[in-house]
Amino acid sequence: MRTLVIDTATRACSVALCDDDHVIAAAHEIIGRGHAERLLPLINALPDNGKADQVMVNVGPGSFTGIRVGVAAAKALGLAWHIDVYGYGCLALVAAMGRSTLSEATAIDVVMTGGHGEYFFEAFDAHGLSRAPVRSILPDDLMGLATAHMVAGDIDPQRADRRWLELLPNARHWPLLSAMHPLAATPIYGRAPDAKPAALPQ
Repeated sequence: MRTLVIDTATRACSVALCDDDHVIAAAHEIIGRGHAERLLPLINALPDNGKADQVMVNVGPGSFTGIRVGVAAAKALGLAWHIDVYGYGCLALVAAMGRSTLSEATAIDVVMTGGHGEYFFEAFDAHGLSRAPVRSILPDDLMGLATAHMVAGDIDPQRADRRWLELLPNARHWPLLSAMHPLAATPIYGRAPDAKPAALPQ
């Protein structure tokens, strides 16, 4: 089965076309912003313009705008090609990428840039299973939560007793998650919205 993988949840923008777990072609760029402008050209540059039997998209948590761009594009392609669209977790992929670089199974904490000075945090055991739901935390809370000796992501915990792997999600590594149950193609923002509902008149 061919799978088109879309990842726009962070400052990286990446796509991959996979045949089962074999990566046919992939592209990965660190662009910061502008995912909406870069995503479709990257997909069109893939073999057969990225045409696949299903689409997998990074649903977050991560950049609010980036997640929406990726999910919207994935759903549009799913409708156009009459194929299923599924999601995968941003921090789960980073954890899997980190584990793939190690010689033995190891628990990994993932710390990624969040919004308004907060971090996205999730702890994974040596088998890649989440030990607690993803949460948005303040920097001061990180030391008490990050207990694994391996930390992956784009936030350096700056502790001598921790090994840090600087990683951003990359669509070409989606096969590391292919055996896991897919998520719904629905954004996971990881924190409450900033806007508050208006109070009803008394």
